[in-house]
Amino acid sequence: MTSDTDHKLRRILTDVLGLKPGQADAFDADTGLFGHLPELDSMAVAGLLTEMEDRLDIVVEDDELDGELLETYGNLLAYAEAKRAR
Repeated sequence: MTSDTDHKLRRILTDVLGLKPGQADAFDADTGLFGHLPELDSMAVAGLLTEMEDRLDIVVEDDELDGELLETYGNLLAYAEAKRAR
């Protein structure tokens, strides 16, 4: 069973990146994001982070951003869940 954060994050990725319906539903923890999804380029990162802040009611701090955060879906989900738990 997926968490509320997992469900919302999949919808955010679909909406912001214009993914095919259901594409994000197939993501697992090891699914590569930045550098693997052509839709997620440097321009899309800002939009993705803004939507995460709005829809998940979190604040993404600049000093928390690193290459690992967007490396895999699992990393991004773990970050979002940790931020929502605060």
